[in-house]
Amino acid sequence: MTIKTILSAIAADQSDSDLQLAIRLCRQADAHLTVLVLSIAVPPPASEYAAVLSEGWLQDRQEEIDRLHARVREVTAIVADSALSAELDGEYAEKSWTDDMVGRRGRYADLTVIGPELADDEQLKAMVLKGSLYESQIPVLLIPRAEGATLQPKRVLLAWDSGREATRAAREALPLLSGAEEVHVTMINPSGVDMGEEIEPGADIAAYLARHGAKVTLDRLPDGGKPVADTLRMHAVDIAADMIVMGAYSHSRLRQRIFGGVTRSMIDHAELPVFLAR
Repeated sequence: MTIKTILSAIAADQSDSDLQLAIRLCRQADAHLTVLVLSIAVPPPASEYAAVLSEGWLQDRQEEIDRLHARVREVTAIVADSALSAELDGEYAEKSWTDDMVGRRGRYADLTVIGPELADDEQLKAMVLKGSLYESQIPVLLIPRAEGATLQPKRVLLAWDSGREATRAAREALPLLSGAEEVHVTMINPSGVDMGEEIEPGADIAAYLARHGAKVTLDRLPDGGKPVADTLRMHAVDIAADMIVMGAYSHSRLRQRIFGGVTRSMIDHAELPVFLAR
């Protein structure tokens, strides 16, 4: 996949920092920028029996819509000054529909970028992740700090367990992996047996990536009694990784949770850019 369209979702009350980061990444990749400015609708006040559509609530909603429109005009001017190929829209969204709105935009993008400000908004971050990964099924680059963020990483840690999600992440990230100076395929407590036969863990994905020009090192690590996410984060520091690439694993919908334990930990405690796909 070549990254030619980047979706940047930003909150209406954010500063310009996430937007400027998305502009910088689009210039780096020579990509089209799609900006979605989001404002979550104020829910109606609830009475003992039902939601009450009060005059004050209607006025609050209209004021928020007006602020959204004003912010869209500001963002439009910034994007125009950038001289990028770009498009922009604003949405005043009910909370339950926000992920669908993100997903509809994501169908026509190659990558969603979540910048540091949006990453600090737990509610909106979760909706953008769900809309991108589940609704439109495009990868997400979660960036906890703008400094050093790049679409041309030199050292990448690929979290590998031979699963479907990890495979999807590796394929979606191929342009990044192929262009890196080092790709560390990292396995935690890998098994040397598959279907009753002895195997060399990671050899297949290493050969696949090498055929695409990636410079691969296999790192097979014990967890040392630590959570897998902690082991991955520590190894990323040890190899001075610029980015982690990993599959986004999910719990059953019956459990009313979106992401599994390792994925949730990496999302909530990201210390460097994390490229997620499923």
